[in-house]
Amino acid sequence: MCGSSIPQPNRGFTRNKQCAKLYSEVGESFHLALLQLHLSSIKTSPIPKDGEKSRNDVVSFMDVFNKSMCRTREVLVDIFQEYPEDIEHIYIPSCVVLMRCAGCCNDEALECVPTETKNVTLTVLRNKHQMSQHPFQLSFTQHRKCECKRKEVITKKEYHCEPCSERRKRLFVQDPRTCKCSCKFTQLNCKSRQLELNERTCRCDKPRR
Repeated sequence: MCGSSIPQPNRGFTRNKQCAKLYSEVGESFHLALLQLHLSSIKTSPIPKDGEKSRNDVVSFMDVFNKSMCRTREVLVDIFQEYPEDIEHIYIPSCVVLMRCAGCCNDEALECVPTETKNVTLTVLRNKHQMSQHPFQLSFTQHRKCECKRKEVITKKEYHCEPCSERRKRLFVQDPRTCKCSCKFTQLNCKSRQLELNERTCRCDKPRR
């Protein structure tokens, strides 16, 4: 037997060779058993179900890529960012949700810009010096379609758009793609103040009698 202390002449070399082979086979069997045990532990590990979150959630590349693309998204916009000249009033809420273009273009020479817009009228509360508060309608620009365009092309096109009006530019909204001008306010805005919209000047005027 391997490991015996009794010497056996003329058979020592053969026996040592057999022992070495046996030890090698035992070692391989031991490593194989460890590998099978490791694999079985992996197979029996619980897989998180849909909706369950683990500590190390991994989001696939396609999910990350699709969510980063240039498209319209819901964005919180500060009202005073849209109406910076109105410093006499406080609006509640102070920001509104609008659809705006945002996302990556995968090229530093491109940027995500709107190619189609529309006006939307939202009702908010307008407060003046914390003395009077009433519902008020404001007009905002929403983006309908987006596109990745070269920055220099956009700048060139905007340069060729004639301004809507030299005076009171804030009353107009200009489509950067078509250069078309439209009134920022709507008839509803004016009617809420018992006024009428002047489509030429885009101002709310007193109704003619």
